[in-house]
Amino acid sequence: MTHEETERAVEALLFAAAGPLSAADLARRLPEGAEVGKALAALKAHYAGRGVVLDIVADKWQFRTAIDLSYLMIEEREEPRKLSKAALETLAIIAYHQPVTRAEIETVRGVGLSRGTLDVLHELNLIKLRGRRRSPGRPVTYGTTEAFLEQFSLPSLADLPGASEMRAAGLLDLNVPSDFFVPDPSGTKAVEDALTIEELEQPEFHQDFFEFEEDRGD
Repeated sequence: MTHEETERAVEALLFAAAGPLSAADLARRLPEGAEVGKALAALKAHYAGRGVVLDIVADKWQFRTAIDLSYLMIEEREEPRKLSKAALETLAIIAYHQPVTRAEIETVRGVGLSRGTLDVLHELNLIKLRGRRRSPGRPVTYGTTEAFLEQFSLPSLADLPGASEMRAAGLLDLNVPSDFFVPDPSGTKAVEDALTIEELEQPEFHQDFFEFEEDRGD
């Protein structure tokens, strides 16, 4: 093969390849004696400064988009993240019962609370650590954030819907007990101590681990 033929063949192979190719990979597909190295050098020089360039990474060659044009390939889309039923129930309990402990959340729901549920709510900035309850074990308490109010278009926690509003919206069973009431999150709460800066900076699993260990010791 002439140098021009070798260069064209190498160019075609690199464009058609699903991934990077080494000089040895290319040589195996070309007639014996083809000067693959020279062809690669010529192609690299030819494509220098163009929209597509010939790069070598880990001794393998590949055509790639020029780095300065990478912004053209980026597409930004908003994908609303849906909360699971467990996350919505947990968020509602925290909103109405705050400040509330993990154990209290589980008592209201009647099932255990997975770490992933709280992680998601924390990640979305819908809940935060509030403090430590002045009770045995000093459990951490949770509350909602300003982002929670913004998300649900609420001026304040006092504007959370009550029992009558929930019934009107079809969110409550009409057969609920007559003494059923919706907690008022803006009312008087159990006394708690604020978390220290060190505690707030620690990963949350440390908080839960300590709470669990202390509860086991009682």
